[in-house]
Amino acid sequence: MKDGSVSKVGRFCSTFGTSGPDGLTMDKAGRLFVAHASLGHVFVFAPNGELVARIKSCAGPACTNVAIGGNNDDRLYITESAAGMVLVADISEKSLRKA
Repeated sequence: MKDGSVSKVGRFCSTFGTSGPDGLTMDKAGRLFVAHASLGHVFVFAPNGELVARIKSCAGPACTNVAIGGNNDDRLYITESAAGMVLVADISEKSLRKA
């Protein structure tokens, strides 16, 4: 809750695949970025749980962790473990397309 208290909640979102979601992070706008370890995507959810975008890996199927950075917190760093790479995506509001 906004005041710091807790409340009973239901399911926020659901995913699929041979393995589940892995690392996640949240930006200042409350969007949740979820790396999916078997689908090669990072899913972006609005604060209400709606899928608003997805970012596809250009390197492989195993997105395992995410972190936000850059001068304006407009870069998403994605660990792609199958290829052994760290990818960078522009997550500025104008760059994310609908899922």
